[in-house]
Amino acid sequence: MVNMLKRFAFAAPYAALLLASPVLAQEVAEPAPAPDFETTSVVLETTMGDIVIALETERAPITADNFLRYVEEDRFDGTVFYRAMPLDWGEQPNGLIQGGTQWDPDRVLPGIAHEPTSETGLTHTRGALSMAMGEPGTANGDFSIMVGDQTGLDAKPEADDPVWRNGYAVFGYVTDGMDVVEAIHAAPVDPEKGEGWMKGQMLAEPIEIVEARVIDSPSE
Repeated sequence: MVNMLKRFAFAAPYAALLLASPVLAQEVAEPAPAPDFETTSVVLETTMGDIVIALETERAPITADNFLRYVEEDRFDGTVFYRAMPLDWGEQPNGLIQGGTQWDPDRVLPGIAHEPTSETGLTHTRGALSMAMGEPGTANGDFSIMVGDQTGLDAKPEADDPVWRNGYAVFGYVTDGMDVVEAIHAAPVDPEKGEGWMKGQMLAEPIEIVEARVIDSPSE
């Protein structure tokens, strides 16, 4: 049960914020990714099509390098996107999809240090990849992709609540394949699957990540 709670912890602390405070979650953000920073491109080949990602290896090196290790060690191959969270406000479609290792002991690596957006300069805009975690330092092999802008998940250093003070760690952006992200987000869910905030957000038939691979060298 502990692993199950940690696995889905990306939604539990902030779901109320997303559902109750759409204005906060839609704060104006700068466009991303910026072309002047080093990135590494990765493709997630799924059963619904390919998603190409620019990993922010310069601006979020700890988080991006962790994701690269999962890719290079084939730890994502055969995993799934298992969750589609809808949001009924803002430009549609809106929400996020979530996938990864789901605490599989044969795949998961130790948690990594947290890189808040207040330090990286990244933000939860459409197409952003963000790490799932229970608390800072626990993120490992589960991640989400924003279908719409969710900048309310960014770090807010002035906040009293440590959850919002730390926010969640963005480490890359989809550069091609948002149509695939949207198709996964629109896939049928099982109304009985999931716990707590996640009930009704679990895909009835999870979408497999057939292979994850690096497709070029870091940009100059």
